[in-house]
Amino acid sequence: MRRVHALTLVPLIGCALLVACSGHSKASPAQTAAQRFLDALGHGDVSAAAAATSDPTAAADPISSSLRATGNPTGTLQVTSVHGDTAQYRASWRLPATPTPWTYQGSLPLAQHDGAWTVTWAPSDVHPGLQAGEHLLARRTQPTRAALEDASGQPLFAPTQVVHVGIEPDLVKNLTSLAATLASTLHISASDIVAGVKAAPNKKAFVDVITLRQSAYLKVRAIIHPLPGTVFQTGTELLAPTSRFAQPLLGHVGAATADTVKASSGRVQVGDQAGIDGLQQVFDAQLAGKPGVVVYAADADGRPGRQLGTVGTPTPGRPVQLTLDQKVQAAADSALQSVPQGAAIVALQPSTGRILAVANSESTPGDIALAGQYPAGSTYKIVTATAALAGGKLTADTPEACPATKTVDGRVFVNEDKFALGTVSLRTAFAMSCNTTFMTLGMALPPTALATAGRQLGLGADWKLPVESFSGSLPTPTTTQATERAAEAIGQGKVLVSPLAMAEVAGAAQAGRPIAPSLVVGQQGRPGPALPAAITSTLHDMMRATVTSGRATALNDLPGQVAGKTGTAEYDNSVPPRSHGWFAGYRGDLAFAVFVYDGQTSKVAVDVTHKFLAAVP
Repeated sequence: MRRVHALTLVPLIGCALLVACSGHSKASPAQTAAQRFLDALGHGDVSAAAAATSDPTAAADPISSSLRATGNPTGTLQVTSVHGDTAQYRASWRLPATPTPWTYQGSLPLAQHDGAWTVTWAPSDVHPGLQAGEHLLARRTQPTRAALEDASGQPLFAPTQVVHVGIEPDLVKNLTSLAATLASTLHISASDIVAGVKAAPNKKAFVDVITLRQSAYLKVRAIIHPLPGTVFQTGTELLAPTSRFAQPLLGHVGAATADTVKASSGRVQVGDQAGIDGLQQVFDAQLAGKPGVVVYAADADGRPGRQLGTVGTPTPGRPVQLTLDQKVQAAADSALQSVPQGAAIVALQPSTGRILAVANSESTPGDIALAGQYPAGSTYKIVTATAALAGGKLTADTPEACPATKTVDGRVFVNEDKFALGTVSLRTAFAMSCNTTFMTLGMALPPTALATAGRQLGLGADWKLPVESFSGSLPTPTTTQATERAAEAIGQGKVLVSPLAMAEVAGAAQAGRPIAPSLVVGQQGRPGPALPAAITSTLHDMMRATVTSGRATALNDLPGQVAGKTGTAEYDNSVPPRSHGWFAGYRGDLAFAVFVYDGQTSKVAVDVTHKFLAAVP
């Protein structure tokens, strides 16, 4: 798809750099007259250029229109010879945002008036291809944008029919009622609609309200189309398979914003199609390619006619192949559709570290899947178990006490609903998420043991992704306070994680070594050193028991052997405290984390996990 856009204006550059300003003491009067016109034209001095012709009034408008419609370029225009009453010249123009100059040769008819030589005015003085009533017009021509591809090399974005919903102020009968109906139907802000209409430059303006996929527009057409004041424009945009597909990770392609233009250092111009956020913005220079410029003879209304020249050939962009799997991504997006609060799913491949899906619910502010920072809650018991098993004295069958409560330095810690199991195997305490058991284990460890185990599972690693991401924070213990160590052992201390980080922990438990996650094919990092085989085997045992006989038995009817750890993470001081819901686990070579903000218990995360895994091939 080729997109054509008008060039923007750039400041003029001093004559000493680009415009021939040499004196003409040795030139003939005819040559001096011709050069005077060319110097003024190259400077962009419309008045001086017009005054150097035989008809300044007629010349001013075509000269001004030509300069303005080519982006007010700077030029070096030099007389090359004079024969009788004709001067030959060579022109070299620096058009905005084009490294290659636009060059051509022309001629100027000369005549004497009252003993002085002047350029006989005609539009062809500016360019030999211009005729009466025409001026120059330069337009950038963008090449076909390259694709963001999935792991199999298939494009993730495709040209999609859209409908731009707008308001024409002159047609509105009741703005308050119109805004309220549009807001409730389209799930947007009524106050923003009102403000936009009031700020319209004129009563005939198209005030943009929202852009809908054609399929989405058809669902609401019967409601919004008859409303007095609504107007509609159709178009085509590059869009992902669905409106929520891997958003906001992938980002969008649209008309360049002022911020996008500024950040590009001149590479992007107003009116260009560009990546405006997400990976489309990160890789915009590679995906967009390099534009060319076409110069036309335009009529008085600015409509392009004959092509007079080109500057540079549009160079197509190069695709970026991501690690995302479209089927896994679609399953993750679908699983979050019915979740009203903020929620996220990250799935990756333990064997390679490739991230297969990054999903955020519709109400999520930003990309919490990769960059969120939250307490891990009981999913952190994977780390505590790893640290406790490192001593070599525990196995999954080791008996451990699981009382309903445990008091540490006067602070009472409780199991969910104050359940008590008596003395059970470590496997059962893990599967049932017994806080008191794991606090006891954690407090018996050296102060740095939990942080060491976290790093062994990949938390806090310094890998980098092309977008903002968070690998977790593992603050070095600064105190031996027992309550702090007890809280840390059950994920309620100072450690923070993202859904990506917990998917990595689950993947490390499955693979037996930390994972270096990646989003771009060919940019895989190296995994860390392997865990002792006995620890990996025991983690497999206990995480599987969570599904077969523990807190996540709702997942046991799924095909394949699902394993993982539930988590409820308190995050404020309310009574009772508010909590996030977690489930981090794996099935075969698929590791994942499901996070539900303010989910209150792990049950909602387990339910989302079931929907997700049921839809994964």
